[in-house]
Amino acid sequence: MKLRILFYGGLCVLITSCTVVTKTKNNKSKVAELFEQYKQHKVASKLPDFSYVGYHYGNVAIPAANHYKVFNVTDFGAVPNDTLSDKAAIQKAINAANKNGSGIVFFPKGKFLVNEATDGNGSILSKGGNIIFRGSGSGPDGTELFMKTNLPPKNPEQMWTVPPLFIFTSGGKDVKTGAVTSFAKKGSFTLQLSLVNNLSTGDWIMLTMRNKDTSLVNSELAPHKAAAKWVSLLKDGVEFKLYYQVAKVTGNRIELEAPLPCDVDPVHNWDIYQFANSEEVGIENIAFTGNWKEPFVHHRSWQDDSGFTLFRFSRCTNSWMKDCRFSDCNVAAIVTQSANITIRDCKVTGNAGHEAITKNGATNILMENLVDEASMWHSFGSSHGAMNTVIVRCTYPSTTCFEAHASQPRNTLFDLVQGGLMQNRGGGALENMPNHMSGLVLWNYTQTNSPIKDFEFWPASSPWWKIPNPIIVGFRGNGTTFNKEQVGYLESVGKFVTPNSLYEAQLAFRLKSLLVNKKN
Repeated sequence: MKLRILFYGGLCVLITSCTVVTKTKNNKSKVAELFEQYKQHKVASKLPDFSYVGYHYGNVAIPAANHYKVFNVTDFGAVPNDTLSDKAAIQKAINAANKNGSGIVFFPKGKFLVNEATDGNGSILSKGGNIIFRGSGSGPDGTELFMKTNLPPKNPEQMWTVPPLFIFTSGGKDVKTGAVTSFAKKGSFTLQLSLVNNLSTGDWIMLTMRNKDTSLVNSELAPHKAAAKWVSLLKDGVEFKLYYQVAKVTGNRIELEAPLPCDVDPVHNWDIYQFANSEEVGIENIAFTGNWKEPFVHHRSWQDDSGFTLFRFSRCTNSWMKDCRFSDCNVAAIVTQSANITIRDCKVTGNAGHEAITKNGATNILMENLVDEASMWHSFGSSHGAMNTVIVRCTYPSTTCFEAHASQPRNTLFDLVQGGLMQNRGGGALENMPNHMSGLVLWNYTQTNSPIKDFEFWPASSPWWKIPNPIIVGFRGNGTTFNKEQVGYLESVGKFVTPNSLYEAQLAFRLKSLLVNKKN
């Protein structure tokens, strides 16, 4: 294992690298030309900047958070390993912690029944920040939250509409502040607004745009063209919803804690909303178990697609999930309308279902050291306007592939990922295509299914798999090759490159640069 330690502002940042890479004759892996270009040109590089993803932008470690008051679910009536439902008691414990303004909702070891046939159809809900949902381990001798009965769908004809059993979110509503009035270049930290209203340092904003200008649509897909059935893109237009924290307000100008991932041109009508969110929400050391036992058939029914949906982060920022397990479910966990969340050291096991852990319309999300043992139909991935997703050191079987579930996700990095590569597991309805917009990166990816000759990302033969101009560096696939006309950048097929992890290298490069700038 290699260790790299950086210090910035009194902060010690430890980055580990333990994956074996292919060596050259000089016993060194090839240095990626694209990363050298990134270090020299950064914003102008083909590579997106993924260094700001995760909890507090990767600048600090996930906290131990032991200073909060403890709300033990057994004090609210929950009893492990009996035959009675614990759902109401768990909700009472959460409510008490929310009312207190912070707290650790704690589960001792044992099996807790969280949705029996006698329970109501509602989700278990938390609407506060500074809340830790903590068990006593996700293994066989830890804490298991068992969902025996699924929740009903909001619309049985819409197979994705079963709500999650656990939702951690925020109260309040988004409030429009103003419109962007000056052009802001990709990589900029500054936005000029017509009004800032009550925005102040530390607030979160939603930066949003929807525009159906034909030239904008074409530029997003070039050199490809949109198909006639892509109704959402052609009729409603290009869409962005980005979630950022305010670092400073000066007059009608705001500075952000992280750089913009794209140009922001006021001609396209970008608006700013003060974003209602909960911060510092942690989910730890728990096994979430469903009761999905049927052989999975894609889109057969709402039970198949979303019957046992276990968890959702919604409107959460600077939050995390770690050391959790999801078993026998149709959907393990979703991150939506959120920012800067880290999910690490989690597993999806048991009977195969629809989706593993995915990001849906969120910004700067880090998924690290995740394992899909169940072979979900769609494994780890992004969808619905997600921006800046890093999936690093994650594995899934050769029988599945990553998710790219349409509705305009951008900038998704599969970094030191191992698993299958196939065209039929991206996801998304035809009206919401393509599967992904710009910025899909495969870096030191290991493909484990059978090799494919001239693999296509924009095949004429399939309307269900369309990704424009992916970046592929350090790909190993037992002989897989690519249709070069459909790849935006291709380097080192068959051998890994240095840096081993693109995300970790970008983070180290950024923190080192900050340290140098501070000294100067």
